[in-house]
Amino acid sequence: MADRVYPAAKPNPPPAMASGGGVPPKPQMYQRPIYRPQGPAKGKRGRSCRCSFCCTFCWALLVIVLLAVFAAAAGGVFYLLYRPQRPSFTVSSVRLTSFNLSSSATAPVLTDTIQLTVTAKNPNKKLVYFYDDFSFSAATAANGVPLGDATVPGFAHQAGNTTIFTTTIAAAAVTVDPSGAGSDLKKSGAFSVSVDADTRAGVKVGSLKTRKMGIQVRCDGIKVTPPSQPPPAPKKAKGKNGTALAPAPALDTAETTTATVSTAAHSCTVRVRVKIGRWTF
Repeated sequence: MADRVYPAAKPNPPPAMASGGGVPPKPQMYQRPIYRPQGPAKGKRGRSCRCSFCCTFCWALLVIVLLAVFAAAAGGVFYLLYRPQRPSFTVSSVRLTSFNLSSSATAPVLTDTIQLTVTAKNPNKKLVYFYDDFSFSAATAANGVPLGDATVPGFAHQAGNTTIFTTTIAAAAVTVDPSGAGSDLKKSGAFSVSVDADTRAGVKVGSLKTRKMGIQVRCDGIKVTPPSQPPPAPKKAKGKNGTALAPAPALDTAETTTATVSTAAHSCTVRVRVKIGRWTF
């Protein structure tokens, strides 16, 4: 008996063909992603810069604070050891020896001479002051009409020392403001003047010297009196018959022409002048 041969089973069609479409699906191709380099994150860079700035600022502030504390401690120790005090200046004598003001209404000319005696004291026990040359000037107290100037050589002011020096402030044929001169300058009677002295001073402690700085000495409230004018010369008298008579005896003008001396002590103020660029404080 012959064996029956059955046909092979047909394979199942794809889903598309089974649904009746009849078109096989296209195979999907693999696409490689495009590489784009990424830059550093902006947020991290900003945070890093801010942290660096904050650290630098904090360190700088700490250094400044430490320097200030160190300077304050050194200043305190220096004050406790030496007890520094400012020097004192006093005008002990002043005299207006000559005074002449022309009567011009538009440009009066002034010629005068003022003699000053100044007493300088160093109250410190361990500090020595050394001064450059002093530049003295005088002016009227009300309107600042200049009365002349003078220069005094500098000196070393030893600890606990008192130094007395004299100077002559003079003005020779100086044209002054007519309005100020008319109200301030009087040919008879006292008027007030102010005296200024500018110099540079340093301090010496043992073998250590500091840098010099500008100081100004100002003396206010000084009264000066112009010297009296001598009386006119006596005229010759004539007799009845025309004969000349002997002149009257001349008066003793020694006292009338002597300038008035003010011996009242006038204390002066001393202040430090700081110069920054073109400005002086």
